[in-house]
Amino acid sequence: MSEVKVDSIGPRVDSGTLTIGAAGDTINIAGTAGTGFPTPTTGIAASAITTGTMATARLGSGTASSSTFLRGDQTYAAAGEVNTPCFLAYKTGTTTFASGAFTLLINTSIVQNDNSTYDSSNGRFTCPSGGDGTYYMYGSFRINNYDPERIQGAFYVNGSQLAHSLQETVPDGSVSGRHPSMMISMIMNLSATDYVEFRGMQQSGSTDTVFSSVFGGFKIK
Repeated sequence: MSEVKVDSIGPRVDSGTLTIGAAGDTINIAGTAGTGFPTPTTGIAASAITTGTMATARLGSGTASSSTFLRGDQTYAAAGEVNTPCFLAYKTGTTTFASGAFTLLINTSIVQNDNSTYDSSNGRFTCPSGGDGTYYMYGSFRINNYDPERIQGAFYVNGSQLAHSLQETVPDGSVSGRHPSMMISMIMNLSATDYVEFRGMQQSGSTDTVFSSVFGGFKIK
């Protein structure tokens, strides 16, 4: 190994550029930094990067992609909330509706059903493993009777009516030829294995039928 000892290295006159080594070379500089030489640090100041790109792994932990962003704690996170699981099912055709008792509305035609969380055989949405959180649920139905005393809808969680979910409407019987309907919606907290059902009731005093119904929901956070 050769050694060159000099007091100063400078570019040729008027060139203004000093090149040491070539692309791919490793250059080791020992000793204490002096005037005009950056102080060694464990990183690179952002102001020192004027051109080019830096590997995403150097910016933070996690997976960098077109759907993630770098947070202030230097971790990559998904952009926006992911509203899954979500589901939507409906039913056409009639369902027998007894008067004065809540009837489970089983919607058999599935529009959306993430991870098969909705079971069309029993009308239940079941919160999946790892799906704990806050959900938005909605349901609606339309009945045959023109003039029931009232119609009601409610959500049931694990077989019990959810507090404050009961809603009702009193149809206007003076308008003939129209079938009353109602819709309910609610935000609720669910944990894994909790199941939700949509039920309806009419109070006409006799058995009636439901023409159509819809039940759906999705995770908010």
